[in-house]
Amino acid sequence: MKFMFAHLRGILLEKHPNQAIVEAGGVGYDVMIAVPTFSRLPEPGQEVRLHIHTHVREDAIALFGFLSRDERSLFEKLILVSGVGPRLAITVMSGLPAPDLSAALRRGETERLVRIPGIGKKTAERLVMELRDKVPPVAGEETPPPAPGALSPLEQDVLSALVNLGCARPAAEAAVRKTSAALPHAGFETLFRQALERVR
Repeated sequence: MKFMFAHLRGILLEKHPNQAIVEAGGVGYDVMIAVPTFSRLPEPGQEVRLHIHTHVREDAIALFGFLSRDERSLFEKLILVSGVGPRLAITVMSGLPAPDLSAALRRGETERLVRIPGIGKKTAERLVMELRDKVPPVAGEETPPPAPGALSPLEQDVLSALVNLGCARPAAEAAVRKTSAALPHAGFETLFRQALERVR
């Protein structure tokens, strides 16, 4: 049976740069946190509310805590990237505050990411490639234009659907580009069906 915690409210017993211990219902919960979260926690003895991500393994259940849903959402996007586990994701979020991290990912600023301990060039490039279009813009940030020749998020979704059906990626991408150019305002289903006809 998997126990999934989503929210934790209780008294903060201890806080450390990567850990908070919260008592709720007579139980002390050991929660991993990022450094920016630590700096915003109240003093021990006060009430705290944390948004929780529960990571379940065969031998352990680990709790990761965040002060906002947006921070938890960013963490959950990070751990979907190949080679990035929850502990490395917390390290990444300790290296850059969530707004700065989101901005770096959207702008493709790999040079900022590689300064974080444990993040090499390949991991930084993978983070940008997989998350660039998935993190929301920071308040006040202008949405960067897509790179020349880059597929839009909608086109990427259509391409992914075609590849999942067994279409060869180069042929599928060419079909998506041609269909999108011919039908610039088409929705997903229309674009998908028309591209599928072309790839056949």
